[in-house]
Amino acid sequence: MRKRKPKLRIVTPDPRFGDTLVTQFVNNLMYSGKKSTAFAVFYDAMDIIKERIANEEIDEYEVWKRAINNAMPQVEVRSRRIGGATFQIPTEIRGKRKMSIGMKWLVRFARQRSGKGFAEKLAAELLAASRNEGLAVKRKEETHKMAESNRAFAHYGR
Repeated sequence: MRKRKPKLRIVTPDPRFGDTLVTQFVNNLMYSGKKSTAFAVFYDAMDIIKERIANEEIDEYEVWKRAINNAMPQVEVRSRRIGGATFQIPTEIRGKRKMSIGMKWLVRFARQRSGKGFAEKLAAELLAASRNEGLAVKRKEETHKMAESNRAFAHYGR
């Protein structure tokens, strides 16, 4: 926006964990405004995770937090035209964008997984990401590699 910053939307915390990030994640999951369905799917996935990590000392909420942290990129490359040539310039990402990109990748790659039911797919992707595996973490590493290989152009950044 040119004139002023937009008003930040107030996101209500979710009922089970009392976290606004969970609500933000569920908003990314949601199709066609069906929020209660999205919450049901998310909580089903959390229950599946709880069953699978019954013998470990961490809870399903901690697995979810780890998964998001492991899927969050720190840098990204932006295209910029300089003197007729287009350069991929690595730039740092601000906090909120990191978080939303990480969430979007987790949801997107969970949807691409094979399995029965979305709760099952989401649980599998979250567990994989919490262990530094899975497609969302792979995408983050690819992004970091690209930024690293284009580090020579970092001085073109704004």
